[in-house]
Amino acid sequence: MVVKDILLDTNAYAAFKQGRTEAVDIVRRATRIAVSSVVLGELLAGFAVGSREAKNRSELQQFLVADRVVILIVDNVTADYYATVYRALRGKGRPIPTNDVWIAALALQHGFAIFSYDAHFKHIDGILVGSTSVELML
Repeated sequence: MVVKDILLDTNAYAAFKQGRTEAVDIVRRATRIAVSSVVLGELLAGFAVGSREAKNRSELQQFLVADRVVILIVDNVTADYYATVYRALRGKGRPIPTNDVWIAALALQHGFAIFSYDAHFKHIDGILVGSTSVELML
């Protein structure tokens, strides 16, 4: 079973690092793994206030240099996707955290599924979202 190209949400990366079986399986089976600049900021902020900053940064750096991992950066095209997602969610009366709108915009822009434990991503049209390999299969 192959998992789609996935964009990791912060909670999915944390689950992977904690060794949660399903998260490890999803990351192992994914063809490509994206990490957004938004998620990088959230991770680094968490590391900065934690007690293992150097170790966490080192492990993240090792993860980021893997052949299957790409970093997605917010740009002016992403901003257009952000506006579209924001408008659609507002129209549905279903706002989500701002950082998650950016993550969704990057997923739409680059054609990645979102691996997240946050159910609110499912309110965004056009994105495959899941927290299990079955939900994220090709």
